Amino acid sequence: MPSKTVKNSKLDKVAKSFNIEEFKVLHEEMTFSEYLEKIYENPLLIRTAYQRLYDMIMAKGFTQFERYRKKLNHYNFFDNETAPIFGLEETLDNFVKFVRGAAGGYGTEKRVLLFHGPVGSAKSTICRAIKKGLEEYSRTDDGAWYSYKWVNLPTGQNGIYTHEEDDCPMHEDPIKLIPDEIRSKVVEDLNAVLRENSPEDDKLTLYTLKCDGSLNPRCKKFLAEMLDRYDGDWKKVVDEHIVVVRKVYSEADRMGIATFQPKDEKNQDATELTGDINYAKLPHFGSDSDPRAFNFDGEFCVGNRGVVEFIEMLKLAQEFLYDLLGASQERQIKPKKFAQISVDTVLIGHTNNPEYEKLKSNQYMEALRDRTYKIDVPYLLKWSEEVKVLEQDYGEGQVKQHVAPHTLEIAALWAILTRLHEDKDGKLSLVDKAKLYDGRALPGWTDDSVKELRDKYP
Repeated sequence: MPSKTVKNSKLDKVAKSFNIEEFKVLHEEMTFSEYLEKIYENPLLIRTAYQRLYDMIMAKGFTQFERYRKKLNHYNFFDNETAPIFGLEETLDNFVKFVRGAAGGYGTEKRVLLFHGPVGSAKSTICRAIKKGLEEYSRTDDGAWYSYKWVNLPTGQNGIYTHEEDDCPMHEDPIKLIPDEIRSKVVEDLNAVLRENSPEDDKLTLYTLKCDGSLNPRCKKFLAEMLDRYDGDWKKVVDEHIVVVRKVYSEADRMGIATFQPKDEKNQDATELTGDINYAKLPHFGSDSDPRAFNFDGEFCVGNRGVVEFIEMLKLAQEFLYDLLGASQERQIKPKKFAQISVDTVLIGHTNNPEYEKLKSNQYMEALRDRTYKIDVPYLLKWSEEVKVLEQDYGEGQVKQHVAPHTLEIAALWAILTRLHEDKDGKLSLVDKAKLYDGRALPGWTDDSVKELRDKYP
């Protein structure tokens, strides 16, 4: 049996690997007053979800290149080790342009982004890269974001809640605690500070910081109750009952990243998106319209200030798709028994072609079509890029068995050949066509003639 000393030495070794300083930074707490000072030093802390997403992508840099007389950007963010994406530069360039427009408030923030393509074309991989990127970005100083919690709440017979502490259920920005008419002036000041501190920053021509909408119903109730107890002394309320806390995006912990997947029709419930009544608290508060007896834990609530991904979006029942209309166009959701609530979230769905064709032919879904921005995610047609995809699972170091030389190259070529159309004129074999699409030179073919060929067979 090992000695106690040996056991402790192993434990010490593991414990030393735990980064206590990082833990303290990521669980930072401060007063509301300190947070107000902090955002005046760095106004970007109140960015919208789209602005934060755009900054995350641009932080990794990009390079410009030209393909078939068309200028494109290659974004280094999508070269990550966790979910690298190969050969979809045009798709990803369109995606970043969409995000840039939404970050600037040019209208695309009021649309549901829909990745459309065949099975296995990397739609889910792109979403996975975005979610993983947000988790990592929020652990950096540039990606930091904050919410708040209520403390020292009165409990008991004359109290206002069942617990002394309660987190903001939709992890809203703390400045939403400032009354609307005052908050607009604060945001205006922050925009002025941002431009004054970084006059040559390109993003300043794009960004306008904003914080619209009122508090979620529960926090609005707490604020109203405490203001009543303190005779309208708002400063005393935020000083004594608000603690600002740093948040980190986490899909596993349902923090700022939500994923919704369709189930069979009998088990689908629209409250999964907006939350539901907490029947255990009904006896205490006496009404199912009391926000303190409601769980704001639907996917829209969880994904507030982050991302909501809809897997196979167009397989959802129509009542779910109706919720998307308000969340996209009006940026609001409607929980049962409550008025509409403002949300700030990136809405991303993905679908295969049969469901999309069904949407196009459904005259009753015209509103959803109007609120959808489609980005095509096609199969790869470049031989060398398909090789990179196969190398992820079957490359050197990935499999223990011996793989014969050029196996992956031939497998990749075969995959590409299944995606190409025969030349109607019979002047070009499929293998030669695959070589041309991969950028290899063949006698009598120029970039312009290859572009014409690609346009002929999209």
